Amino acid sequence: MRYQLLGRSGLKVSSLCLGTMTFGEESGFGASQAECARIFDAFVAAGGNFIDTANLYTNGTSERFLADFIAAERTRLVVASKFTMTMNAADPNAGGNSRKNLQQSLDATLKRLRTDYLDLYWVHAWDQLTPLDELLRALDDAVRAGKILYTGFSNVPAWTVARAQTLAELSGWTRFVALQLHYSLVERNVERELVPCAAALGMAVTAWSPLAGGVLSGKYSDDAAVRAGQPGRLTTTNWGRLFMSERNLAIARVVRQHADRLGRSGAQVAIRWLLQRPCGAIPIIGARSAAQLQDLIGAEGFELDTEALTALDAASAIDIGYPGSLLGSAGGNRMVHGEHGAVGATRACSH
Repeated sequence: MRYQLLGRSGLKVSSLCLGTMTFGEESGFGASQAECARIFDAFVAAGGNFIDTANLYTNGTSERFLADFIAAERTRLVVASKFTMTMNAADPNAGGNSRKNLQQSLDATLKRLRTDYLDLYWVHAWDQLTPLDELLRALDDAVRAGKILYTGFSNVPAWTVARAQTLAELSGWTRFVALQLHYSLVERNVERELVPCAAALGMAVTAWSPLAGGVLSGKYSDDAAVRAGQPGRLTTTNWGRLFMSERNLAIARVVRQHADRLGRSGAQVAIRWLLQRPCGAIPIIGARSAAQLQDLIGAEGFELDTEALTALDAASAIDIGYPGSLLGSAGGNRMVHGEHGAVGATRACSH
Protein backbone atom coordinates (compact mmCIF):
# COMPACT_ATOMS: atom_id res chain seq x y z
CA MET A 1 0.00 0.00 0.00
CA ARG A 2 1.20 3.51 -0.78
CA TYR A 3 1.58 6.25 1.83
CA GLN A 4 0.93 9.97 1.63
CA LEU A 5 1.06 12.99 3.88
CA LEU A 6 -2.21 13.87 5.58
CA GLY A 7 -2.80 17.39 4.34
CA ARG A 8 -0.33 20.04 5.44
CA SER A 9 1.22 17.86 8.12
CA GLY A 10 4.10 15.44 8.53
CA LEU A 11 1.79 12.50 9.29
CA LYS A 12 2.10 9.64 6.80
CA VAL A 13 -1.03 7.58 6.21
CA SER A 14 -1.87 4.67 3.93
CA SER A 15 -3.70 5.42 0.69
CA LEU A 16 -6.67 3.41 1.96
CA CYS A 17 -8.24 3.95 5.38
CA LEU A 18 -10.00 1.16 7.28
CA GLY A 19 -13.49 2.23 8.31
CA THR A 20 -14.87 0.40 11.33
CA MET A 21 -18.58 1.25 11.36
CA THR A 22 -19.15 -2.50 10.79
CA PHE A 23 -17.19 -3.46 13.92
CA GLY A 24 -19.95 -4.84 16.12
CA GLU A 25 -23.40 -6.20 15.37
CA GLU A 26 -25.64 -3.64 17.11
CA SER A 27 -26.31 -1.76 13.86
CA GLY A 28 -27.76 -4.79 12.11
CA PHE A 29 -25.13 -4.83 9.35
CA GLY A 30 -21.89 -5.35 11.25
CA ALA A 31 -19.60 -8.28 12.06
CA SER A 32 -18.60 -10.30 15.09
CA GLN A 33 -15.45 -9.55 17.05
CA ALA A 34 -13.67 -12.59 15.59
CA GLU A 35 -14.43 -11.53 12.00
CA CYS A 36 -13.49 -7.93 12.77
CA ALA A 37 -10.12 -9.16 14.04
CA ARG A 38 -9.57 -10.93 10.70
CA ILE A 39 -10.55 -7.77 8.80
CA PHE A 40 -8.18 -5.67 10.88
CA ASP A 41 -5.30 -8.14 10.51
CA ALA A 42 -5.78 -8.32 6.73
CA PHE A 43 -5.67 -4.53 6.45
CA VAL A 44 -2.50 -4.20 8.53
CA ALA A 45 -0.87 -7.12 6.69
CA ALA A 46 -1.44 -5.25 3.41
CA GLY A 47 0.43 -2.24 4.80
CA GLY A 48 -2.54 -0.21 6.01
CA ASN A 49 -1.89 2.02 9.00
CA PHE A 50 -4.88 4.43 8.94
CA ILE A 51 -7.85 3.34 11.10
CA ASP A 52 -11.11 5.30 11.38
CA THR A 53 -13.80 4.91 14.03
CA ALA A 54 -16.26 7.07 16.01
CA ASN A 55 -17.79 7.07 19.46
CA LEU A 56 -21.22 6.51 17.89
CA TYR A 57 -20.27 3.43 15.84
CA THR A 58 -22.17 0.43 17.20
CA ASN A 59 -22.71 2.36 20.45
CA GLY A 60 -19.03 2.31 21.33
CA THR A 61 -18.42 -1.34 20.44
CA SER A 62 -16.26 -0.37 17.46
CA GLU A 63 -13.85 1.47 19.75
CA ARG A 64 -13.88 -1.35 22.31
CA PHE A 65 -13.04 -3.94 19.65
CA LEU A 66 -10.25 -1.74 18.31
CA ALA A 67 -8.73 -1.45 21.78
CA ASP A 68 -7.76 -5.12 21.57
CA PHE A 69 -6.67 -4.97 17.93
CA ILE A 70 -4.38 -1.90 18.17
CA ALA A 71 -2.73 -2.73 21.50
CA ALA A 72 0.25 -4.61 20.08
CA GLU A 73 1.14 -1.99 17.45
CA ARG A 74 -0.31 1.24 18.81
CA THR A 75 2.69 3.42 18.01
CA ARG A 76 2.81 2.57 14.30
CA LEU A 77 -0.92 2.93 13.69
CA VAL A 78 -2.74 6.17 12.90
CA VAL A 79 -5.94 5.91 14.92
CA ALA A 80 -8.77 8.38 14.30
CA SER A 81 -12.08 8.77 16.09
CA LYS A 82 -14.92 11.31 16.09
CA PHE A 83 -17.32 13.18 18.31
CA THR A 84 -20.45 15.34 17.80
CA MET A 85 -23.30 12.85 17.31
CA THR A 86 -25.35 12.44 20.48
CA MET A 87 -24.67 9.48 22.71
CA ASN A 88 -27.76 10.16 24.84
CA ALA A 89 -30.79 11.67 23.14
CA ALA A 90 -32.28 12.67 26.50
CA ASP A 91 -29.27 14.86 27.41
CA PRO A 92 -29.02 18.15 25.47
CA ASN A 93 -25.27 18.33 26.16
CA ALA A 94 -24.46 14.76 25.04
CA GLY A 95 -24.10 15.87 21.42
CA GLY A 96 -22.85 18.83 19.42
CA ASN A 97 -19.52 20.66 19.23
CA SER A 98 -19.45 22.35 22.64
CA ARG A 99 -16.36 22.26 24.82
CA LYS A 100 -18.32 20.17 27.34
CA ASN A 101 -19.30 17.49 24.83
CA LEU A 102 -15.85 17.48 23.23
CA GLN A 103 -14.09 16.90 26.54
CA GLN A 104 -16.55 14.26 27.75
CA SER A 105 -16.58 12.46 24.39
CA LEU A 106 -12.80 12.48 24.05
CA ASP A 107 -12.22 11.09 27.55
CA ALA A 108 -14.81 8.35 26.94
CA THR A 109 -13.24 7.43 23.59
CA LEU A 110 -9.74 7.22 25.06
CA LYS A 111 -11.10 4.98 27.82
CA ARG A 112 -12.85 2.65 25.35
CA LEU A 113 -9.77 2.50 23.10
CA ARG A 114 -7.46 2.07 26.11
CA THR A 115 -4.99 4.56 24.70
CA ASP A 116 -3.53 7.85 25.97
CA TYR A 117 -4.01 9.74 22.73
CA LEU A 118 -5.64 9.85 19.30
CA ASP A 119 -3.59 10.54 16.22
CA LEU A 120 -6.55 12.29 14.59
CA TYR A 121 -9.79 13.59 16.11
CA TRP A 122 -12.66 14.39 13.76
CA VAL A 123 -15.46 16.83 14.38
CA HIS A 124 -18.14 14.45 13.05
CA ALA A 125 -20.45 17.23 11.87
CA TRP A 126 -20.96 20.96 12.15
CA ASP A 127 -23.67 21.46 14.80
CA GLN A 128 -24.64 24.95 13.50
CA LEU A 129 -24.75 26.27 17.08
CA THR A 130 -21.35 26.23 18.79
CA PRO A 131 -19.19 29.28 18.04
CA LEU A 132 -16.21 28.23 15.97
CA ASP A 133 -13.76 29.91 18.34
CA GLU A 134 -15.09 27.77 21.20
CA LEU A 135 -14.67 24.58 19.15
CA LEU A 136 -11.22 25.50 17.85
CA ARG A 137 -9.88 26.53 21.26
CA ALA A 138 -11.22 23.35 22.87
CA LEU A 139 -9.54 21.24 20.18
CA ASP A 140 -6.31 23.20 20.59
CA ASP A 141 -6.39 22.66 24.36
CA ALA A 142 -6.74 18.91 23.78
CA VAL A 143 -3.76 19.00 21.42
CA ARG A 144 -1.68 20.92 23.95
CA ALA A 145 -2.68 18.38 26.62
CA GLY A 146 -1.35 15.57 24.41
CA LYS A 147 -4.72 13.85 24.07
CA ILE A 148 -4.90 14.36 20.29
CA LEU A 149 -2.22 15.08 17.69
CA TYR A 150 -4.19 16.31 14.66
CA THR A 151 -7.74 17.46 13.95
CA GLY A 152 -10.19 17.13 11.06
CA PHE A 153 -13.74 18.17 10.11
CA SER A 154 -16.53 16.10 8.55
CA ASN A 155 -19.99 16.89 7.17
CA VAL A 156 -19.49 20.63 7.04
CA PRO A 157 -20.05 23.49 4.57
CA ALA A 158 -16.99 24.89 2.79
CA TRP A 159 -17.50 28.40 4.17
CA THR A 160 -17.37 27.03 7.72
CA VAL A 161 -14.11 25.24 6.98
CA ALA A 162 -12.59 28.38 5.46
CA ARG A 163 -13.61 30.51 8.43
CA ALA A 164 -12.32 27.91 10.90
CA GLN A 165 -8.93 27.66 9.22
CA THR A 166 -8.60 31.44 9.14
CA LEU A 167 -9.50 31.76 12.82
CA ALA A 168 -7.01 29.03 13.72
CA GLU A 169 -4.20 30.64 11.74
CA LEU A 170 -4.82 34.13 13.15
CA SER A 171 -5.11 32.82 16.73
CA GLY A 172 -2.19 30.39 16.64
CA TRP A 173 -4.50 27.43 17.27
CA THR A 174 -4.33 23.95 15.76
CA ARG A 175 -5.41 23.89 12.10
CA PHE A 176 -7.52 21.14 10.56
CA VAL A 177 -5.41 18.79 8.41
CA ALA A 178 -8.21 16.86 6.70
CA LEU A 179 -11.85 16.79 5.67
CA GLN A 180 -13.95 13.62 5.77
CA LEU A 181 -16.61 13.92 3.07
CA HIS A 182 -19.36 11.88 1.47
CA TYR A 183 -17.60 11.29 -1.87
CA SER A 184 -18.08 8.65 -4.53
CA LEU A 185 -19.14 8.20 -8.13
CA VAL A 186 -22.75 8.80 -7.06
CA GLU A 187 -21.97 11.74 -4.73
CA ARG A 188 -19.76 14.35 -6.40
CA ASN A 189 -21.38 17.50 -5.03
CA VAL A 190 -18.29 18.02 -2.85
CA GLU A 191 -16.39 18.93 -6.03
CA ARG A 192 -18.25 22.25 -6.22
CA GLU A 193 -16.82 23.88 -3.08
CA LEU A 194 -15.41 21.46 -0.50
CA VAL A 195 -12.72 19.72 -2.53
CA PRO A 196 -11.29 22.99 -3.90
CA CYS A 197 -11.49 24.41 -0.36
CA ALA A 198 -9.44 21.49 0.97
CA ALA A 199 -6.81 21.95 -1.74
CA ALA A 200 -6.53 25.69 -1.14
CA LEU A 201 -6.26 25.38 2.64
CA GLY A 202 -3.91 22.41 2.83
CA MET A 203 -6.30 19.66 3.89
CA ALA A 204 -6.47 16.04 2.76
CA VAL A 205 -9.79 14.60 1.59
CA THR A 206 -10.98 11.27 2.97
CA ALA A 207 -14.08 9.74 1.37
CA TRP A 208 -16.77 8.01 3.40
CA SER A 209 -19.12 5.50 1.76
CA PRO A 210 -17.02 5.25 -1.43
CA LEU A 211 -19.26 2.38 -2.62
CA ALA A 212 -22.49 4.28 -1.89
CA GLY A 213 -23.62 1.73 0.67
CA GLY A 214 -22.86 -1.12 -1.73
CA VAL A 215 -24.68 0.16 -4.82
CA LEU A 216 -21.42 0.58 -6.75
CA SER A 217 -20.26 -2.94 -5.91
CA GLY A 218 -22.96 -4.25 -8.27
CA LYS A 219 -24.53 -6.46 -5.60
CA TYR A 220 -28.04 -5.03 -6.00
CA SER A 221 -30.28 -6.03 -8.90
CA ASP A 222 -31.67 -3.49 -11.36
CA ASP A 223 -35.05 -5.18 -10.90
CA ALA A 224 -36.85 -3.54 -7.97
CA ALA A 225 -38.80 -6.71 -7.12
CA VAL A 226 -35.67 -8.84 -7.05
CA ARG A 227 -33.74 -6.15 -5.17
CA ALA A 228 -36.35 -6.01 -2.40
CA GLY A 229 -35.56 -9.61 -1.52
CA GLN A 230 -31.77 -9.22 -1.54
CA PRO A 231 -30.03 -9.10 1.85
CA GLY A 232 -27.94 -6.02 2.47
CA ARG A 233 -27.79 -2.70 4.26
CA LEU A 234 -29.74 -0.88 1.53
CA THR A 235 -32.68 -3.30 1.65
CA THR A 236 -32.82 -3.93 5.39
CA THR A 237 -32.09 -0.46 6.85
CA ASN A 238 -32.94 3.19 6.18
CA TRP A 239 -29.64 3.63 4.28
CA GLY A 240 -31.53 2.63 1.13
CA ARG A 241 -33.25 6.01 1.07
CA LEU A 242 -29.87 7.71 0.79
CA PHE A 243 -28.32 5.59 -1.94
CA MET A 244 -30.94 3.67 -3.91
CA SER A 245 -32.08 5.65 -6.96
CA GLU A 246 -32.36 5.07 -10.69
CA ARG A 247 -29.48 7.48 -11.31
CA ASN A 248 -27.20 5.61 -8.92
CA LEU A 249 -28.15 2.22 -10.36
CA ALA A 250 -27.37 3.56 -13.86
CA ILE A 251 -23.90 4.64 -12.69
CA ALA A 252 -23.42 1.18 -11.14
CA ARG A 253 -24.17 -0.39 -14.53
CA VAL A 254 -21.32 1.60 -16.09
CA VAL A 255 -19.05 0.51 -13.25
CA ARG A 256 -19.96 -3.16 -13.89
CA GLN A 257 -19.36 -2.77 -17.62
CA HIS A 258 -15.79 -1.57 -17.15
CA ALA A 259 -15.14 -3.93 -14.26
CA ASP A 260 -15.99 -6.85 -16.56
CA ARG A 261 -13.81 -5.42 -19.33
CA LEU A 262 -10.84 -4.95 -17.00
CA GLY A 263 -11.28 -8.23 -15.13
CA ARG A 264 -11.89 -6.43 -11.83
CA SER A 265 -14.74 -6.27 -9.33
CA GLY A 266 -17.16 -3.36 -9.37
CA ALA A 267 -16.00 -2.37 -5.89
CA GLN A 268 -12.39 -2.18 -7.04
CA VAL A 269 -13.29 0.05 -9.99
CA ALA A 270 -15.31 2.43 -7.80
CA ILE A 271 -12.50 2.68 -5.23
CA ARG A 272 -9.88 3.07 -7.95
CA TRP A 273 -11.81 5.98 -9.47
CA LEU A 274 -11.45 7.85 -6.17
CA LEU A 275 -7.77 7.00 -5.87
CA GLN A 276 -7.16 8.55 -9.30
CA ARG A 277 -8.97 11.81 -8.58
CA PRO A 278 -6.65 14.85 -8.92
CA CYS A 279 -7.22 15.70 -5.24
CA GLY A 280 -5.68 12.40 -4.08
CA ALA A 281 -8.73 11.31 -2.10
CA ILE A 282 -8.28 8.60 0.55
CA PRO A 283 -11.20 6.12 0.40
CA ILE A 284 -12.46 4.85 3.76
CA ILE A 285 -13.17 1.19 3.11
CA GLY A 286 -15.43 -0.89 5.33
CA ALA A 287 -16.21 -4.59 5.18
CA ARG A 288 -18.23 -7.29 6.89
CA SER A 289 -15.68 -10.01 6.15
CA ALA A 290 -11.96 -10.39 5.52
CA ALA A 291 -12.75 -11.61 1.99
CA GLN A 292 -14.61 -8.37 1.22
CA LEU A 293 -11.70 -6.35 2.56
CA GLN A 294 -9.18 -8.22 0.41
CA ASP A 295 -11.25 -7.41 -2.65
CA LEU A 296 -11.29 -3.70 -1.77
CA ILE A 297 -7.55 -3.62 -1.16
CA GLY A 298 -7.19 -4.94 -4.71
CA ALA A 299 -8.03 -1.42 -5.92
CA GLU A 300 -4.37 -0.61 -5.33
CA GLY A 301 -3.27 -3.25 -7.84
CA PHE A 302 -4.21 -1.55 -11.14
CA GLU A 303 -5.09 1.74 -12.82
CA LEU A 304 -8.22 2.72 -14.70
CA ASP A 305 -7.51 3.43 -18.35
CA THR A 306 -8.72 6.47 -20.27
CA GLU A 307 -11.75 4.63 -21.63
CA ALA A 308 -12.99 3.74 -18.14
CA LEU A 309 -12.25 7.15 -16.65
CA THR A 310 -14.03 8.96 -19.47
CA ALA A 311 -17.11 6.75 -19.21
CA LEU A 312 -17.29 6.92 -15.41
CA ASP A 313 -16.81 10.68 -15.33
CA ALA A 314 -19.55 11.14 -17.92
CA ALA A 315 -22.02 8.80 -16.20
CA SER A 316 -21.57 10.51 -12.83
CA ALA A 317 -21.19 14.11 -14.00
CA ILE A 318 -22.90 16.87 -12.02
CA ASP A 319 -23.86 20.43 -12.82
CA ILE A 320 -21.03 22.39 -11.22
CA GLY A 321 -23.39 25.30 -10.58
CA TYR A 322 -22.71 28.98 -10.02
CA PRO A 323 -20.13 30.48 -9.44
CA GLY A 324 -18.04 27.59 -10.77
CA SER A 325 -20.01 27.58 -14.01
CA LEU A 326 -18.86 31.17 -14.62
CA LEU A 327 -15.39 31.19 -13.11
CA GLY A 328 -14.41 27.83 -14.60
CA SER A 329 -15.65 28.58 -18.10
CA ALA A 330 -13.53 29.71 -21.02
CA GLY A 331 -15.58 32.88 -21.27
CA GLY A 332 -15.17 33.67 -17.58
CA ASN A 333 -11.46 33.03 -17.82
CA ARG A 334 -11.12 35.49 -20.71
CA MET A 335 -13.18 38.12 -18.92
CA VAL A 336 -10.93 37.96 -15.85
CA HIS A 337 -7.51 37.25 -17.37
CA GLY A 338 -7.73 38.40 -20.97
CA GLU A 339 -6.46 36.53 -23.99
CA HIS A 340 -3.62 34.84 -22.08
CA GLY A 341 -5.94 33.16 -19.57
CA ALA A 342 -4.93 32.19 -16.05
CA VAL A 343 -1.23 31.77 -16.81
CA GLY A 344 0.46 29.19 -14.60
CA ALA A 345 -2.69 28.50 -12.60
CA THR A 346 -3.71 25.02 -11.51
CA ARG A 347 -7.17 23.83 -10.64
CA ALA A 348 -8.15 21.55 -7.76
CA CYS A 349 -9.99 18.26 -8.21
CA SER A 350 -12.81 18.98 -10.65
CA HIS A 351 -15.13 17.08 -12.90
